[in-house]
Amino acid sequence: MIKELHIQNFKAWSNSGPIRMAPLTIFCGNNSSGKSSIAQFLLMLKQTVESYDRQRVFHLGDKDSLIDLGAYSDIVFQHDEDNHIKFGFTFDSEPIRIVDASNNSNVGNIGTFTKIQFDADVSYDKKGSKIILDRFKYELVNGKDISFQLIQEQPSKYKLEANNFNPTRQKGRAWRLPNPENFFGFPNEAVAYYQNTSFLQDLSLAIKNLFKSVYYVGPLRDHPERFYQFSGEVPPDVGEKGKTAINALLAAKDRMISRGFKMKAESFDSLIARWLREMGLIDKFRVVPIHRGRKEYEVRVKPQKESPEVLITDVGFGVSQILPVLVQCFYVSPNSILFFEQPEIHLHPSVQSHLGDLFIEAIHSREKGKSRNTQIVVESHSEHLIRRIQRRIAEEKIKPEEVAIYFIHQVKGSAVLEELQIDAYGNITNWPSNFFGNDVEDLSEMTKAARDRKRKLQNG
Repeated sequence: MIKELHIQNFKAWSNSGPIRMAPLTIFCGNNSSGKSSIAQFLLMLKQTVESYDRQRVFHLGDKDSLIDLGAYSDIVFQHDEDNHIKFGFTFDSEPIRIVDASNNSNVGNIGTFTKIQFDADVSYDKKGSKIILDRFKYELVNGKDISFQLIQEQPSKYKLEANNFNPTRQKGRAWRLPNPENFFGFPNEAVAYYQNTSFLQDLSLAIKNLFKSVYYVGPLRDHPERFYQFSGEVPPDVGEKGKTAINALLAAKDRMISRGFKMKAESFDSLIARWLREMGLIDKFRVVPIHRGRKEYEVRVKPQKESPEVLITDVGFGVSQILPVLVQCFYVSPNSILFFEQPEIHLHPSVQSHLGDLFIEAIHSREKGKSRNTQIVVESHSEHLIRRIQRRIAEEKIKPEEVAIYFIHQVKGSAVLEELQIDAYGNITNWPSNFFGNDVEDLSEMTKAARDRKRKLQNG
């Protein structure tokens, strides 16, 4: 789970400042304010981590990637290639044991760490037309902080520095280290040149595991199909446009998920059907093979109790749009980070309110007796979603510290972020002006127009 994020000189962001990332984090604001840039930044890091090219600092994208951000000039603040992109994030990891084994007879256990702070500084070489990693740093925290950083001293030559730890060189010439792996990885030589730094690869692995756990569902999901092919494959998620939502549902049908601690578990398909009913979208939902023993399946729904069963293609668009969001919330592996961009598109306001309950249940859900520890990040324009979360805080269904809601706007060409302060009763004490438009002004002007029209009719 990402605990905090900080971005400088990326797209609309001159300096985001520290962004607290809660189990449920929501970004909202005006169009083109910079909301999408936060998700784009993390998705860029994800596709970089998963890239086969280990020399590429950032994988900015192509037609086959999650996102295509263009060139460095397209992602740097104000398109100024002299600006450095600086960023950092704090996250929880699997335990990493730091041992100082300077020689075979002297082994010292420094400690075990599960909280990592990472930050990096990236620039652009105009002459070589390439992105350069100037520095990255890992800081491990558990009472006695320890840090390791790689700093570029000259082109493609780096040095390793540490705090509260003494890297011991192997005997021989003090060669400089070569280029790191992408924006985060210590080169193999960082282990080979020293006697006591074998754990550095564990730090790089922690970043890889973090971004492999990031999943994204975009604002426009695929249209439903009349038939789906399923041969038993287990997709990692539902896909950016929800293309594999039905395959994921079929793959997970035997899994049992509970709503929270000491609550009864239910089968995966029952969970999805329940949510569609609670949202008022359908009365009955099932995925069935067209014929026994065949690999083709169809999704059949009953819109109302009295209505006949029909294919999902023959009902409103809302069901097919919400289905990938529902499946993604409970399908992905535990300890995942889910990004949803405008999940409320094509949904009735009452269904948008239910999204708040869905996300709350997802972050509290359990499987095999353990918390799924899901983190959900949402970019949304929905007032109904936020109002429902406020209500559930007041009802003590979710704690205020489990929620972070941000309003983003532009000031002098730079994105500015304001965290909304939510008290224990669900009240937001610092609502920005015109947060969701100006309802009072609209009502006032409507009343005034009605009054003027009545006067005209009375005066003939």
